[in-house]
Amino acid sequence: MSEETYTEDTEHHLDLRHLTLDDYQDVKELMDDVYRNVGGAWPFKNYKAQITTFPDGQICIEDKGKVVAFAISVIVDYDQFGDKHSYDEITGDAYLTTHDPNGDVLYGVEVIVSPEYRGLRLGRRLYEARKELCRNLNLKSIMAGGRIPNYGQFANEMTPYEYIEKVKAKDIYDPILTFQISNGFEVKQIMQAYLPEDKASNGYATLLQWHNIYYEPGNPQLIGGKKSSARIGCVQWQMRYFENVGELLQQVEYFVDALSDYGCDVALFPEFFNAPLMGLAESESSIDAIWHLAEYTDEILTSTSRLAVSYNINIIAGSVPVIEDEELYNVSYLCKRDGTIESQYKLHPTPHEKKDWIMKGGNYLRCFDTDFGKIGILICYDVEFPELARVLSEQEMQILFVPFWTDTKNGYLRVRRCAQARAIENECYVAIAGSVGNLPKVDNVDIQYGQTAVFSPSDFAFPHDAIVSETTPNTEMTLIVDLDLDKLTKLQNEGSVRNYLDRRRDLYRVEWFGGED
Repeated sequence: MSEETYTEDTEHHLDLRHLTLDDYQDVKELMDDVYRNVGGAWPFKNYKAQITTFPDGQICIEDKGKVVAFAISVIVDYDQFGDKHSYDEITGDAYLTTHDPNGDVLYGVEVIVSPEYRGLRLGRRLYEARKELCRNLNLKSIMAGGRIPNYGQFANEMTPYEYIEKVKAKDIYDPILTFQISNGFEVKQIMQAYLPEDKASNGYATLLQWHNIYYEPGNPQLIGGKKSSARIGCVQWQMRYFENVGELLQQVEYFVDALSDYGCDVALFPEFFNAPLMGLAESESSIDAIWHLAEYTDEILTSTSRLAVSYNINIIAGSVPVIEDEELYNVSYLCKRDGTIESQYKLHPTPHEKKDWIMKGGNYLRCFDTDFGKIGILICYDVEFPELARVLSEQEMQILFVPFWTDTKNGYLRVRRCAQARAIENECYVAIAGSVGNLPKVDNVDIQYGQTAVFSPSDFAFPHDAIVSETTPNTEMTLIVDLDLDKLTKLQNEGSVRNYLDRRRDLYRVEWFGGED
């Protein structure tokens, strides 16, 4: 007789898994049932935001294809909220806009079990899964605001504190608090108006905490740790004729030396700061001149990197032309003071660059980790495309550097206005640096208009006009400013407006599908 596989048709077939967008109808039915007196289910837009923002944190238990219990979580930087918070504040109105992958606490947004399944200890399974997630993510603890739905029956007899103590002593049963205490959570304090619409709890809630005993905090760095401020130096570069590349590099060293003496973390040069060397080309055509200019790039890059190391300062070497596979590109190099070199290609050549120089656009966009913070580089015209800065913002960029080269005031104002917009939209600092003067012997490079500046977000913690500092237009000089990076973090959570947190991720997003390293 052949052997057959036999599966018994049991009453339940439970499966613990992550929630998906397709589970919304089951989730809605559960919430409408359990929360019929406090507003019912979230709209789909909230649910979609939760799943797409932090998919690993949303778990459920399925029985024969139907969700019968689920838990929603978010990672937060708890110090940004503290113990005095409301449900809407710490969950971003249930959109999870407060989610911070680098946070330290797993916050419990919701746990719901179908009333028909409450004898099966599904809530305990969800809590254990949350604890496993907390341990695997190496987070300090799980925090949550807990309703006390039976308190309304005792509100005339005792204070919330007295009620909680009686629940702890098992003199009173509370369906939520009793369960949480039995699962290892401690009541840290009582919160008022945590969920005002919760009449059964009289608006009160408990702040609960479960400690992850396996949490391993990173060893504090006594040197080389994360900085709370950065000093940046920008060079407003005078175009002048040079006899050779050595003279140009001598001028570069002059500025690097000066900015290093003032303790700057970074020196920003303008786009095509080496353009005077085009005047050394024998041909008068602009395309021959720019290809001739590319011949100096290796020497300039090697020397600039050496300056970064010897003067202990990071250098953003504006941009220089680069020839690769017989194609011309415009590339900005980040020469770090540890000797490493990284690059950002200009993604959008201007119509002039494409037509007169046959220049190609790059395919990569990078957010750079530096010893003074996370930065991005967008070369001139690229800053006029807001999607690029948004992609960098999602990678936690703190400062955006824009080396530019404009010949007229209206061209300059396009760069300036867009740079200011990027600072407000993405809650970051933006530094722009350009060149001034003229090169009468170089075709298409006869005049420049520029004013170097550093912009901030627009809120009370920053300058009233959102301009940290700026230079005198069309005069060679340097600009040195100190930037408070901690203000950016505070702004995201406590600003008058919160562009990052309030972004409707359930409706739209900017997605990068270009090249990757």
